[in-house]
Amino acid sequence: MGTGLNRRSFLTSAATIAGVTSMAPLLSACGGGSHRRSGANTKEGLRAALPSYVPHTAFKADIPSVQGGPDAATDAAFLSYPASPAATVSGVPGKGGHYSAVTPLWGTVPPVGNSFYQAMNKALGVDLKVKPADGNHYDTIIPTMTAARKLPDWIQLPTWWNPNFHTGDLAGTQLADLTPYLSGDNIKKYPNLAAIPTGAWQVCTWGDKLYGIPSFSTKFMIAGATYYRRDIFESRGITADQVKSADDLMNLGKELTDAKRGVWAFDDVWTYLYTCWGAPLKWKVENGKLVHLFETPEFLEALDWHHRLATAGYVHPAALAGDNANAPTRFYSGKVLIQGGGTGAWNLPDHQSGVAANEKYRRGAFNILAADGKSTPVVYMGASTSMVSYLNARLKPAQIEELLGVANYLAAPYGSAEYTLVNFGAEGVHHRRVNGVPTFTEEGKKDVQAQTFPFLAGPSAVISNPGAEVVTRDYAAWQAANVKSLTKPAFWGMNISMPQAMATAEAAQGVQDTIKDCYHGKKKVSDVQAAVATWKSGPGGRLKGWMTDNVLAKYGSGQ
Repeated sequence: MGTGLNRRSFLTSAATIAGVTSMAPLLSACGGGSHRRSGANTKEGLRAALPSYVPHTAFKADIPSVQGGPDAATDAAFLSYPASPAATVSGVPGKGGHYSAVTPLWGTVPPVGNSFYQAMNKALGVDLKVKPADGNHYDTIIPTMTAARKLPDWIQLPTWWNPNFHTGDLAGTQLADLTPYLSGDNIKKYPNLAAIPTGAWQVCTWGDKLYGIPSFSTKFMIAGATYYRRDIFESRGITADQVKSADDLMNLGKELTDAKRGVWAFDDVWTYLYTCWGAPLKWKVENGKLVHLFETPEFLEALDWHHRLATAGYVHPAALAGDNANAPTRFYSGKVLIQGGGTGAWNLPDHQSGVAANEKYRRGAFNILAADGKSTPVVYMGASTSMVSYLNARLKPAQIEELLGVANYLAAPYGSAEYTLVNFGAEGVHHRRVNGVPTFTEEGKKDVQAQTFPFLAGPSAVISNPGAEVVTRDYAAWQAANVKSLTKPAFWGMNISMPQAMATAEAAQGVQDTIKDCYHGKKKVSDVQAAVATWKSGPGGRLKGWMTDNVLAKYGSGQ
């Protein structure tokens, strides 16, 4: 399997762990005092700032992308890695410039000046000194740089940390305005960047101007799926298409749970199921007025169902105790047969781990359902990327153009010559072909597998699991079956700069803690209602007023 898919698995999981931040409006909390207007875009300004979208036509996927609604589509799927990678960039994009870059790294930092970095700089035509920083502490490392105004020439700022970074305030002050270079047809100078979905570029806009460059983009971004052990289900004559309602799921809880044998039907599924009752992701607009998730009866109905699921004994005790770290092990061992998770979980490493535990292992996912079994199923889209890089505002126009040429190289599509170098290094040095699949050498594992360059720019995601064709076919089929259900939530992809007090109110940590205790069976729905009432009478009410006056009234709902 390509490292691109390993990264995608991590990123999807990271977004989920961070509170499904990719599913909500991108928020940049502002400190006290005056500050420049940044953040949410007007419809007209956004339209003028966004680049034209020109998809690649030269690279044919084995399973082509299927279009859903606006900005929604399945990821193209490849059953094998292209045998003869074609080049998409002629010549060397750089002109010998010297630059610095900082990216987050969740792993061991590669040696400085290693052979992979040398090969990349030669191919890029620049001296780009990439300095990976500890991803676990990235949210504290970057603010130190911005406070001292010592950002590198190129910086990756994951969107789930926008409040920590005050990204909206950095746009135009420390981060370069890329609108003149990439808006509209200007981007056609950079064909690989032009093939990145429009929704991903929207995440990069602040105050009607384009500042960022997307990585790891997709038109199929949702919080995740409700997975099941397909091999075990089918051995018992159960198929996913038989599950069409919340009642069907509850019945599975009763049928599959056998506590004496140490088997429970469910792990945690709240995050991936609550909207099936018709509850909004976070906000909805009803009769022109803003309504929060906590104010809807559908939210309470969903909570009641999950509370009953837990108290009926159908959820694994470890999950009820808050143990998420061992959830994969419970699933592989067959101690849990249904669990929620990010879509990045459906990949080759998962297949390999599952088969190691049980040779018949096969992951499946229920189709998006409506709790009543009758309504039209809906799943809300998240932002098309959660990873965005930025160039430093102090760079000169010629330097910005040089680095955009580099970004265009890094964004080359899956299977291209450039993609192969960026993700696997030089053939014969960092990787070799094993059964047609680029496979790391020991040097490649040390220098390349700890990813750096793809965090600066990258192509749209694809589904590819060389050596496990069944995984690619299963996941691609599931996406195709559900893409029509993808729906934009209120404030989709809108960068909203809000005061820190509003960001804290939006997090509603006290309510969220009570909600978790409720769906774990430790507290009642009435306890959540009491927590919501307290929140609404204070920070929640102020948040709703702020969102109504400063976002809805000025910019609309983004739908």
